[in-house]
Amino acid sequence: MSRTAEKTLAIISAVFTGIAIIISFAGLSIYKIAQADPNFHNDIESDLLSDPTIGLDETALILSIIDLFGVFIWAIILGLIISFILTIVGIIVIWKNKRPKLAGILLIIAGLLAGVLSLTSILLYIAGILCLTRKPPNLEKTIYQNNNEDSNAMRPL
Repeated sequence: MSRTAEKTLAIISAVFTGIAIIISFAGLSIYKIAQADPNFHNDIESDLLSDPTIGLDETALILSIIDLFGVFIWAIILGLIISFILTIVGIIVIWKNKRPKLAGILLIIAGLLAGVLSLTSILLYIAGILCLTRKPPNLEKTIYQNNNEDSNAMRPL
């Protein structure tokens, strides 16, 4: 049975995941460059303190959230890398149509790690569901002989 649709969807999603990893690393580097600049932190703090509606506690909370943003980016990158690895393993498993159920499970897990409702994850969900639900065609067909004399009677094929 040809699994071209599953392979194509998985390869496209692997490419998108690779692009997302590169973009995430670029975003992390920009964040790290901004964090290394001492004026960045001071400018944000002075802007927050100059706003009369924001108190000192809220300013400290916002600054701590900005500091934790790097950890959040690292978590996204880690999830994308694991998703990329699972997608590649899923492509390898399904390539010769050896274990489509395992490939379907790997692709669905990779879709969850790539982001719940991103384009990449939707492609991985579709490929995984196709792997799990498509069955090879039944090659044994029952052919009935017409034993009756009436040739106009309907008979099963």
